[in-house]
Amino acid sequence: MQIATPYLMFLGDVPDRLAAKTAYGIVDWRPEWCVGQLRLPACAADLGIPDLTIQEGVAKGARTLIVGVVNAGGVLPPHWIATIVEAIEAGLDVASGLHTRLGSVPEIAEAASRHGRQLHDVRHSDQLFDTGKGTRRPGRRLLTVGTDCSVGKKYTVLALEKGMRDRGLDADFRATGQTGVFISGRGVAIDAVVADFISGAVEWIAPAADPRHWDLIEGQGSLFHPSFAGVSLGLLHGAQPDAFVVCHEPTRTTMRGVKHPLPSIREVIDLTVQLGRLTNPDIRPTGIAVNTQALAEAEARALLARLADEHGLPATDPVRFGVDGLVDRLVAEFPA
Repeated sequence: MQIATPYLMFLGDVPDRLAAKTAYGIVDWRPEWCVGQLRLPACAADLGIPDLTIQEGVAKGARTLIVGVVNAGGVLPPHWIATIVEAIEAGLDVASGLHTRLGSVPEIAEAASRHGRQLHDVRHSDQLFDTGKGTRRPGRRLLTVGTDCSVGKKYTVLALEKGMRDRGLDADFRATGQTGVFISGRGVAIDAVVADFISGAVEWIAPAADPRHWDLIEGQGSLFHPSFAGVSLGLLHGAQPDAFVVCHEPTRTTMRGVKHPLPSIREVIDLTVQLGRLTNPDIRPTGIAVNTQALAEAEARALLARLADEHGLPATDPVRFGVDGLVDRLVAEFPA
């Protein structure tokens, strides 16, 4: 899948920042690809880049309209269709990370055919996967896991990739969600894979490698989330991680979208080790990554110090304070 850049980011009328996390991720990690944002009235998210009309985006060189949102079920709201058709008629390709295939909407499919434009459904792969085998394979792998969904698992592995490469380590980000695929240009949206093949798809994403090579695998959901635990478990078994980092958002009391209470970091560590030993008996936690965006700096640093002391692991906010401590721990635990 080759998606033409630059992008015009379409946010629709999403109700909050988290619903636009795909777009935020692309802007954060590939700002040079984003010419502006297109928002409908009542949109509650703002990427901090210029608001443009479709024609203004085309004039600035945009080649693809990115539907940069997530929602329950990955559906395309019907009242967005006219805007997408207008973009196609203006000469833009369209790429989406939603479950709804763009080509399954008659108006969009007809417009794309008539104007010779490409439709990219990042959640849908033409690759055929085997079932997972769980056989130990060479290479080192790290997986991010979470106390909830949308707590920073992708940002943590992207920050780790940069931090490890800066130290001269051989490390690659492995995308398992639609935003990661937009950012990296490779990977699989694992939550769209048929359940029997999830672990096999992860084995394909992070195959056997040089013993010193690190695959940094983007986690999804949470083992404790009643909606997404199945995906999280398949990821864990397929990743066969040597190391994992627990990601957490400290202001939540219930898990996103449900009424279940947020698990503790200790509960996540214990369950991840217990279940992960099926495919890697040597699995271990190597750090804690906390999204402290809602906290003042002094409060954030105090929380991280307390968590590090409580769990005997380096704790940081990868975006705010960097990942040096996480990389130090990996280097110490897994010498070259």
